[in-house]
Parts: sequence; structure tokens; C-alpha cells
Amino acid sequence: MATCKGAGHEEITQALRAVVAGGAAFGAGVAEQVLLRLTGQVKPQTAFPQLSRRELEVLALLARGAGNQEIARQLWLSAKTVRNHVSNIVGKLGVSDRFEAIVLARDAGLGRDERQ
Repeated sequence: MATCKGAGHEEITQALRAVVAGGAAFGAGVAEQVLLRLTGQVKPQTAFPQLSRRELEVLALLARGAGNQEIARQLWLSAKTVRNHVSNIVGKLGVSDRFEAIVLARDAGLGRDERQ
């Protein structure tokens, strides 16, 4: 039996038994991320690695309830640039609108703290 991404024969056997019994099998990296999310310890950078630093700043402000004009003022950007960032965020997160992006951001802990 071949191994999968560094998993040994015994580890694969245990995973298969768990799945057959109705359980789930995760690698160490996935399990760690699941535990961090469940305990609320996910950092925004971990939660949204596909976003640029500026997009994370915009998303954090959105999560705090700021509108485009306020975000533009705070980040010294034009309103059009903020709209572009919001559009990019929506696309990269695979959500249908800014409100779904805000929900994801708040679930990940953005918008709760003024220092973000």
C-alpha cells in the first residue's frame, strides 16, 4: 500500500477504520486549523491568506461597520479604490456580496478590536 503525503501504513489504516466507522480523518495541519477555528483563535491572516494586507485592512473596517467613504478617509484612499478593494475581497472570498464578506470577517474575529 502506498503512503499519502508522508502518512505511514499504520496511520492510513487507522484513518480508514475511522472513516468506515462514521468518523473523519484529518492530517495534523488540518486538525490544527479546525481546532483554532473552533476555539476562536484563528488570526485574520490565517483565515484569509488570499487577501493582501490592504484588503485585510479594508475588510476589518467593513467588519466594524465602516462605509466606503469612511474607509477611504481612514486609509487615505479614493472611494473608487475602496470599491475596487471590496470587489476584490468579495471575489477572493467567493461570497456574493459585501455583507457575506462581513459575516466571514466577524466569524474570524475581525471588527471586534479597534487595533486591527
